[in-house]
Amino acid sequence: MTSPASVIGVLTPQANTTVEPEFWCLLPPDWSLLNARLTSTGGDVEARLRDYARNLEERCEQFANAPLRSIAFACTGSSYLIGHEQEEALVNELGDRTGRTLVTAARAVREALGVLGARRISLVSPYPASLTRAAVRYWESVGLEIVAVREAAVAGDSFHPFYAMSPQACSSAVRALEGNPGDAIVLLGTGMPTLATLAEPRAAGAAPVLSVNLALAWAACGGESGPVTLPAWLDGGHWLPRYRLLFPAAG
Repeated sequence: MTSPASVIGVLTPQANTTVEPEFWCLLPPDWSLLNARLTSTGGDVEARLRDYARNLEERCEQFANAPLRSIAFACTGSSYLIGHEQEEALVNELGDRTGRTLVTAARAVREALGVLGARRISLVSPYPASLTRAAVRYWESVGLEIVAVREAAVAGDSFHPFYAMSPQACSSAVRALEGNPGDAIVLLGTGMPTLATLAEPRAAGAAPVLSVNLALAWAACGGESGPVTLPAWLDGGHWLPRYRLLFPAAG
């Protein structure tokens, strides 16, 4: 049984089918999670993303008094739309009122890029064009240079265009960026399947590939003060065996 200090709460967008399986693979040994849903009746994706941020404190109440190490807000799109200043205020206000440590996906990526010393980044985006533009504005507003953006091929006739995306679409987009990756390649969105891409061997000296879910799991478990340092997360030593056990067809 895990100790209270090794349980994280995860807030996942209502139709997202990627966060939970990826987190169960990624978490270090003896760590666990409680998942709750971000919900909205908004008529389009951007309305729903804004609702997730607006109603965040109410959604955190789903965890009641569970003894959590932190709460991971597994949605980058909300941060892109409200901007980093409002995101910072939201995190601070929630912490002051509830005593909870909230880790947003976008802030986790920023922290991870800082550890890597990455200032020039390439992006793989599963989003529609308007949300990709919002993502670029967000990353530029926090002082990062975007050297390239590659859109991953979205799913066509499916329940959701990027939650149903194939892992191969992500990997193909990463390969297309290898000639101009900058300091790191960031795989955007918590709903795009990324573990198959992260599991692929990288050439010596190649730019690191960082997914939002990996960065968020690392940060929610304590970041560099946690049980596993970021380079070890990227190396995959603690999570690759579990991934290959749970998803043998993916290799």
